[in-house]
Amino acid sequence: MSKRIFSGAQPTGQLHIGNYLGALKNWVALQDAYECFYCIVNLHAITLPQEPATLKKATLDLARIYLAAGVDPERSTIFIQSDVPQHAELAWVLSCIARMGELERMTQFKDKGKGNAERAGVGLFTYPILMASDILLYQTDLVPVGQDQKQHLELSRDLAERFNRDYGETFKVPEPYIPKAGASIKSLQDAEKKMSKSDENPAGSIFLLDDADTITKKIKRAVTDSGVGVEFDETRPAINNLLIIYQLVTDKTADECVAHFEGKMYGQFKTELAEAVVEFLRPFQERVKQYDDTTLREILDRGAERARSEASRTLKDVYSRTGIN
Repeated sequence: MSKRIFSGAQPTGQLHIGNYLGALKNWVALQDAYECFYCIVNLHAITLPQEPATLKKATLDLARIYLAAGVDPERSTIFIQSDVPQHAELAWVLSCIARMGELERMTQFKDKGKGNAERAGVGLFTYPILMASDILLYQTDLVPVGQDQKQHLELSRDLAERFNRDYGETFKVPEPYIPKAGASIKSLQDAEKKMSKSDENPAGSIFLLDDADTITKKIKRAVTDSGVGVEFDETRPAINNLLIIYQLVTDKTADECVAHFEGKMYGQFKTELAEAVVEFLRPFQERVKQYDDTTLREILDRGAERARSEASRTLKDVYSRTGIN
């Protein structure tokens, strides 16, 4: 039996090329070797205030992006988190074995709480427990994560091990799957931080639905480092980041990229990078338009039915072991 993958994204903000290269592209490749569950985590989205109509539309738009990127509903289970009530039910059980100290150490809560923890929503504090529930419900073997999510995955592992110790073997203990390249694309305006859909400066991110002119302008205005030569060099993080993007959208090897730009200046490199990104996103953007709401709902309903079937088996076992039923 194939090992199982679980991953998901929030339907908030606009996904950018870093999300595509660091996550979606890998999700598509993983379908060839693993049994994949890909979730739209809308319950996580409401840990911060959302406008209801916007969230509803964004949830379907994210489903379109999954499909346009190449996630295949015939090979992967694609569903909306809130359509599977077992996520919230298991989260409650896990919250009863989690420790306050564990959650207080979560760096993402500290970042999103912005130093004002007393006014932060409880859901923002317990967010990692819901994430653990997402993963453990499906007896997940591997979770594609970036470096910023490794801490949350460690909590998932700790909770699985604690429950197994106290109540008997119930959960698989998941392992991280971290791609070697593209896991952390940096901002075009500040190569010291990740490209982010919540960045206050939109010029730092190439959004997946940006048009060709917008993409070209953003890349032309991207910061570069002092020095000359277009080559991979971690001591020059800005040019290194741009070259990583070029490598990933062209599927060239590192040596091929360096050889191609030998002797060329930054301006020529940026022009070619912009052209490569536009061409890379063009077929994706055309596919996004192909999925109407009715088709999406049919795909998501089928995925939710499959997810509920898998999740209910795990939750039934959890309830039996804890004496709830």
